[in-house]
Amino acid sequence: MTEDLGQIPSWEGLGWVNDQITIYIQCTSKKLMNSICAIILAAGESKRMKVPKMLLPFHGKTMIEKVIGNVISSEVFHTLVVLGSNRDEILSVISHLPVDHCFNENYRRGMLSSVQCGFRNLPADFDAVLVFPGDQPFIEPDVINLVIGSFRETGRGIVIPVYGNKRGHPMLISTRYREVIDNLDENVGLRSLAELYREDLLEVNTNSPGILKDFDTKEDYLNEINK
Repeated sequence: MTEDLGQIPSWEGLGWVNDQITIYIQCTSKKLMNSICAIILAAGESKRMKVPKMLLPFHGKTMIEKVIGNVISSEVFHTLVVLGSNRDEILSVISHLPVDHCFNENYRRGMLSSVQCGFRNLPADFDAVLVFPGDQPFIEPDVINLVIGSFRETGRGIVIPVYGNKRGHPMLISTRYREVIDNLDENVGLRSLAELYREDLLEVNTNSPGILKDFDTKEDYLNEINK
């Protein structure tokens, strides 16, 4: 006598299982990508520009929105914007974007203080951080991904993109330098890290002049938007 096993469900009836498997794979894949964070430095006083350059119009957005857009379009998983001068005004234009922010109360001490503030406010579990100046809107997602890919392939702890034999941004820094960053001399600055640990430095050639292009003066800005 044949035992009645009841109705065997069709594969179509198991669609929810397939959905759960797909969600699991997507979450797992994203977890593998979440080891790369970004710090965007937007705390400066824009003394030479004489106006808050993060808020300047740029290609239909503000400059800081353009920079954030490039970063979140890359393989970066978590993005932190460091604010200081003009905090409320900048926050009002980025609040709709999927980024976190922190306030550097020591922003008048210079860029390194903002980098240190950013590191202190990142999640505990990450592999590396990319440091972006907030006034470099021409750093494209492809270049960001190139830097990330070079870090993953080589394991070097400091990765810097290069164009025309000149070092640009963003600088990638492994988490193993977290304490080193926190103890750097503000009179020496972040770039000293590459000199202190040359054996762990990788320079990655790019074909992107945008890694060098920033806006320090009103003339720099006007020349660009009037092209």
